[in-house]
Amino acid sequence: MSQVETRYAIDPQSAKSFDTQALRDNFHVDGLFVPGELKLVYTHYDRLILGSAVPKDEDIELDHVAETGTDNILERREMGVLNIGEPGTISVGGESYDIGAGEVLYIGRGAGPVTFSAPGRYYILSAPAHHAYPTKLIKIEDARRVELGDAETANERVIIQFLHPEVCESCQLLMGYTQFAPGSVWNTMPAHHHDRRMEAYLYFDLSEEQRVFHFMGKPEETRHIVVANEEAIISPPWSIHSGAGTGAYTFCWAMAGDNVDFTDMDMVPMEALK
Repeated sequence: MSQVETRYAIDPQSAKSFDTQALRDNFHVDGLFVPGELKLVYTHYDRLILGSAVPKDEDIELDHVAETGTDNILERREMGVLNIGEPGTISVGGESYDIGAGEVLYIGRGAGPVTFSAPGRYYILSAPAHHAYPTKLIKIEDARRVELGDAETANERVIIQFLHPEVCESCQLLMGYTQFAPGSVWNTMPAHHHDRRMEAYLYFDLSEEQRVFHFMGKPEETRHIVVANEEAIISPPWSIHSGAGTGAYTFCWAMAGDNVDFTDMDMVPMEALK
């Protein structure tokens, strides 16, 4: 069973008038990772698709998605898949890839249908692509690690980069995840934005009681969305994206847009935030 939802782009002037429910309806994604289901959200922000596949009694195949206007979802797209569950198997282009927890599979344009096998819990990201790069399984030890922050400011964390020019070639999709040390909860403060690229977040490794307060909006018009475990946020290019949790957590970040320069960001001074 598959479900596809479309989310349209929202301008900052409209967004600043939204109440809590309108913010959630447009930028928050819940209901992912349902056993036996494939769920996709097609966004109008750089045409990024995000979603999940949780095979149960039988494999789940991802092939035709009407929203892309092509016979196969990967006909003019690339894809990144993160497994946040037990080790599983993904088959694509006649090859099978055993993917462990925390590993990422990059799938190049034109690779064909993708089949997800149990018992993995697969987070899916896809963006339009102009070139076909090879499909590649990226293990944790092969990813690029950047350690930042410290315990005193409650932001000691490691950024693990998978779809990054130094690790795996892609057209426009950047992808990885950030893990917090125990006692640290703050991500990216001072905040930043990059009007050249949108971003999406999946928050996971939270307990049932934990929440993350995701901050968004223009710097002078900030808003927040409360996020639970395995829920996602669609972050517009014009918006800051920062978060603080009630405990340590992990989040998968992904970007699509004009470039693949991870450091291309516009910092926001603390005094500008309101």
